[in-house]
Amino acid sequence: MEENLNNNGNNNLNNKDDSYKASSIRVLEGLEAVRKRPAMYIGSTDEKGLNHLALEVIDNSIDEAMAGYCNNIVVTLEDKDILSVEDDGRGIPVDIHPELNISGVEVALTRLHAGGKFDEKSYKVSGGLHGVGVSVVNALSEWLIAEVKRDGKIYRQKFERGKPVNSLEEVGEESFTGTKITFKPDREIFETTTFDSEILFNRLKELAFLNKNLRIVYKDKVRGEETVFHFEGGINEYLTNLIDNKETILQNPIYFSDEGYSPDNKPVFVEISFNYTREYGENIISFVNSINTRDGGTHVSGFKSGLTKVINEKALLLKYTKEDKKDLFSQDDVKDGLYSIINCRLFDPQFEGQTKGRLGNNFVRKVIEDIVYKNLSFILDKNPEVAKAIIERCLLAKEAREAAAKARDLVRRKGFLTSSILPGKLADCTEKDPEKSELFIVEGVSAGGSAKQGRDKRTQAVLPLRGKILNVEKSNLNKILANEEVKALIAAIGCGIERDFDYKKLRYKKIVIMSDADVDGAHIRTLLLTLFYRYMRPLLENGNIYIAQPPLYLIKADKKEIYAYSDRELEEHLKNLNGKAEVQRYKGLGEMNADQLSDTTMNANSRVILNVSIEDAAQAEMIFTILMGEKVAPRKEFIKRHAHEVTNLDI
Repeated sequence: MEENLNNNGNNNLNNKDDSYKASSIRVLEGLEAVRKRPAMYIGSTDEKGLNHLALEVIDNSIDEAMAGYCNNIVVTLEDKDILSVEDDGRGIPVDIHPELNISGVEVALTRLHAGGKFDEKSYKVSGGLHGVGVSVVNALSEWLIAEVKRDGKIYRQKFERGKPVNSLEEVGEESFTGTKITFKPDREIFETTTFDSEILFNRLKELAFLNKNLRIVYKDKVRGEETVFHFEGGINEYLTNLIDNKETILQNPIYFSDEGYSPDNKPVFVEISFNYTREYGENIISFVNSINTRDGGTHVSGFKSGLTKVINEKALLLKYTKEDKKDLFSQDDVKDGLYSIINCRLFDPQFEGQTKGRLGNNFVRKVIEDIVYKNLSFILDKNPEVAKAIIERCLLAKEAREAAAKARDLVRRKGFLTSSILPGKLADCTEKDPEKSELFIVEGVSAGGSAKQGRDKRTQAVLPLRGKILNVEKSNLNKILANEEVKALIAAIGCGIERDFDYKKLRYKKIVIMSDADVDGAHIRTLLLTLFYRYMRPLLENGNIYIAQPPLYLIKADKKEIYAYSDRELEEHLKNLNGKAEVQRYKGLGEMNADQLSDTTMNANSRVILNVSIEDAAQAEMIFTILMGEKVAPRKEFIKRHAHEVTNLDI
């Protein structure tokens, strides 16, 4: 089914008068060196960098939506390596740029740091003012086609590897407006040119939650699927979706939106939705101009401080606490069990780092704190039963914090968190320099024995685990510190846990999770990643965590042994061998002897290991919650969507 972008009657020819012309596009410098150093602009040339291209084009359309000019976006995966993004916004300017004497389309697509986002009149808010997005996409594409509906006409221009093939040409008439970008990433640049459909699906769903007036259609022609995202409930619906499988304290989330102002009197808009669960830890997801600020920032700090201030005032008023600093809730008490979505929009956001992971505008903290204080005070005054439920949840967190502090003191006195005594089942390496050392966390005693025999004793340590570790998602710190498997892990790694975590004491540069390639193995990996994500996060942030990739198959032919790490590899090997081979499928690490395990999974010259990012761990934690949670509906939806991906299932 072809999607009509104009279903909502968004005839932009009759829209409000705007000043978005070619002259609005300010050129800071020309497009240079992108193809020579692509990682400088998109982070990497692997799958992550590839999908970054897609998100850059999508974000351009989202900026039009946030500016109030776009109601519909259609993203189409035309083929595994061809993507199109179409919107019904104003359309890229087609008139001639006064300084460069070329069309606005060509300026936007061939000049680095060129865009309407540098002009306050054209965009009040956007995903950032770097202006490198679509021009970089063009530079790193084998080809790109831009189609623009504007001024009653349709315009088209093609580019190859960043250079125009032809001038912008008029190809038809159209009463509506909008932009369509279709591109194919350059295989000379990227390690893979196959887009990740799941990343696109999740990001588009997220964007639809953040922009409740926006309708996004995702067409995956490779899978033959089409999904419409339109959430009138906005971030409230987002939060409900996020915690659908958790037991909440409040029947409905608390929601409010408001506007403050920067020192130069520019508006700062924020909307916040939050609820409390009976689980431990916090989960605050924050956005600035639709960009996920994974590392938080001043908007998150403002929310936390405002929330803590209001709850302490209400607790004192309702006589849950006394006027004593020691009796007040700490910010940790207030955050425990908290799930929240923060959606902030402002002009000229200042992000820290290339990935835009943290908002740095200092004034935002006070603006958000005041908004939270004003709105939440009003809500809790009107709803005293809600105030009591939150305060009682914070009291439980305070009691748990104080009990955990006692537990930490106890284990510290016993030397568990600070002792140099290592767990007995750890086979340590002789190398003392962490930069040269690796720790393999191995599933099962049998596989642990083979790993100990096959390792390089100089640089590789092995810690076997008996079965599955504790599910830290549903356990308090007291229970975690009492678990023998977790204690062994913490002692071996050497950094401590939670508040006692000290990255400088890390004993191994690489920590490799080595588990079976089956359902139980995946469960163990997820449990370990959840532990690291919740209580030892710097290990993920600094890239210390890896997942070993043991082979799935052993192929024996002509007195040779060949390993295959996927079904695709197996098919390719069998094709080359004309099918004349004996194939053994490994169901577990224990089926390999020491030499095989060493050659395939541990030897630095031949092994395959995957580095785990903080985003990977967060995704694993989310999936774990869905699959292991008490709610059936989210689990059924997940299984239904991913059922086609299952090729081998050990039962």
